[in-house]
Amino acid sequence: MDNKNWYLRMIGWREAHINQRQFILLLSFAIGVLSAIAAFLLKTAIHLIKEWLTESFSRYDVNYWYLVFPTVGIFITSIFVRRVVKDDISHGITRILYAISQRKSIIKLHNTWTSLVGSTFTIGFGGSVGAEAPIVLTGSAIGSNLGNFFKMDQKTLMLLVGCGASAAIAAIFKAPIAGLVFTLEVLMLDMTLTSVVPILISSVTATAVSYILSDSSFIFQFTTYETFSVQRIPYLIILGIVSGLVSLYFTRGMNKIEQFFKRYKNPYTKLAIGGSMLSLLIFIFPPLYGEGYDTIDQLLNGHSASVLDRSLFLNFGTGPWVIIIYLSLIVGFKIFASAATNAAGGVGGIFAPSLFVGALTGYVVAQVLRLLGIDVPFENFALAGMSGLMSGVMHAPLTGIFLIAELTGSYNLFMTLMIVSTVAYLTIIIFEPHSLYAMRLAQKGELITHHKDKAVLTLLKMENVIETDLSLLTPEMTLGQLVKVISRSSRNIFPVVNPENGVLLGVVLLDEVRNIMFRPELYNRFTVKKLMISPPATINVNLPMEKVMEIFEDTGAWNLPVVDDSKKYVGYVSKSKIFNSYRHVLVHFSDE
Repeated sequence: MDNKNWYLRMIGWREAHINQRQFILLLSFAIGVLSAIAAFLLKTAIHLIKEWLTESFSRYDVNYWYLVFPTVGIFITSIFVRRVVKDDISHGITRILYAISQRKSIIKLHNTWTSLVGSTFTIGFGGSVGAEAPIVLTGSAIGSNLGNFFKMDQKTLMLLVGCGASAAIAAIFKAPIAGLVFTLEVLMLDMTLTSVVPILISSVTATAVSYILSDSSFIFQFTTYETFSVQRIPYLIILGIVSGLVSLYFTRGMNKIEQFFKRYKNPYTKLAIGGSMLSLLIFIFPPLYGEGYDTIDQLLNGHSASVLDRSLFLNFGTGPWVIIIYLSLIVGFKIFASAATNAAGGVGGIFAPSLFVGALTGYVVAQVLRLLGIDVPFENFALAGMSGLMSGVMHAPLTGIFLIAELTGSYNLFMTLMIVSTVAYLTIIIFEPHSLYAMRLAQKGELITHHKDKAVLTLLKMENVIETDLSLLTPEMTLGQLVKVISRSSRNIFPVVNPENGVLLGVVLLDEVRNIMFRPELYNRFTVKKLMISPPATINVNLPMEKVMEIFEDTGAWNLPVVDDSKKYVGYVSKSKIFNSYRHVLVHFSDE
């Protein structure tokens, strides 16, 4: 009881002495610090495990431990998730979007650390995924739980979730601008200057702490790159189109493979299939081990032959066509390795895989153009490919542009990055309206988007707009009995239900019986069964509000009955009730 009183006094003191906006700024600073520490611990742990496992591997020999380590890592992670966490912690960014859309921005407390542990074992042992989605979920969980602890409202919780995501990206990549624009492009419902400032504070703070905890070098070190040239614009457009199409393959391929694994309910079956697939792929293509940043470094620094280390392809030499075929095969099989990692029970994201595939795609395009006699720089195209894939897969061109510029310190490449990112994005949206992150939620109508009307509709729940005060009729009731019901009712719609199972049979409209209801001689002549009509449509109680509004628009109706999956009558919903609820939610989330 004393602890509770202390907590309530602390909350009261804060409300009395620190205004809301100032306190949000303090929280955003704390989120930045904590997210940076979490990112540092994750990167360090993954690096230590990887070095411990692979430091003795020879560059020139095929290593059979690749057939073992990835499955062991996923097995450890799977046991941890099922026995300790007992919750789904995969698809981190999708879970953040779901929390914003459907859980009032509340993320469970265990997400502040469980994703770190799971992804450490998954990636350290060779899982072909990235650490970014787990750390973004961790940062967002820190923001959500800090806000929840201090009794922040839903709008503020959403902002703090964005602060955590921004801080996580900024910390793990040392890229504050990329952290900010990632949150703006991928996560947030609606942004104003007031809400951008806390996100910026979290992002800058996280980057600063990250520099303090580690060295000040960029993630990717390379010696040379060429400045932008107007003559290369046509070839950059080609790279952009190729990147967009590869993004489409990446997005739909990952989705299809995930759907394949969902057929298997037994976790050990998934582990056996996914672990075997992943281990075999890594044995054949060692660059698929872990995040793949070592391979990107090799390509950026002109050591393309090194990507063949420990692979069966060393027997074919290191000529340009061997490297083109080898890298192209890796691009094709990367989605299998990444999807198998998560489906088998691992924890990781697609951030790093999209960067990895982008670098390889850009390098292959440059290599092909070189063989055709067109002089283009490998380094520029590899970097631009990374930006293009990220723009396409995440549907976030600004994030792709700023992230690659900040990752490498190559700000002179902005025009190159902008052309490829824009073309890649324009290419993929022709075929796919949603990013891989948002696809699962969008299919269920549960996605918060930048389209404010749709976003607010997503927040409305059917149970809050259903009206249940309508008088029910049965088909055998006479007109006389109907008149008595009408006299006691203030509504002009009367649902007709089966008295045995409650199934909706039709409706009686007051306007349809007004001309006979004052003729007593007809009271026993007509029954409700003869007077009822079919409604223009019925609405399933589980439909998202966006679909409900589409039905209203298609039918032109103002009121429609609501039924459950077995067609039992639940209530009625009206446009006016939806509009009133819509205005209430819109005012709440727009008020700054």
